[in-house]
Amino acid sequence: QVQLVESGGGLVQAGGSLSLSCVASGSIFSINRMGWYRQAPGKQRDLVASITSGGSTNYEDSVKGRFTISRDNAKNTVYLQMNSLKPEDTAVYYCTADTMERRYWGKGTVVTVSS
Repeated sequence: QVQLVESGGGLVQAGGSLSLSCVASGSIFSINRMGWYRQAPGKQRDLVASITSGGSTNYEDSVKGRFTISRDNAKNTVYLQMNSLKPEDTAVYYCTADTMERRYWGKGTVVTVSS
């Protein structure tokens, strides 16, 4: 089992920045890919960014150049630095951790970007 706890959400004005963190605990040795998903009101949950244990990253097109995902394996933590935030980035952001067996989800942290 893997437990994930996100932090760092909040309210920010358009153009501002926020940094999200997610700490993993439990069977962390089994984690390969970690990522961030988001779900805006009335919309489906979509991938924002992911990073493998080796550091390879993947981004959703709308956040490329604005968001940066990083990972500190020693601290069992994945980060999402979000710059140049837009109102359309408003959503609940969820941390994920993939093992061979399944994907684990955090409870989410709310990001609200005001115009």
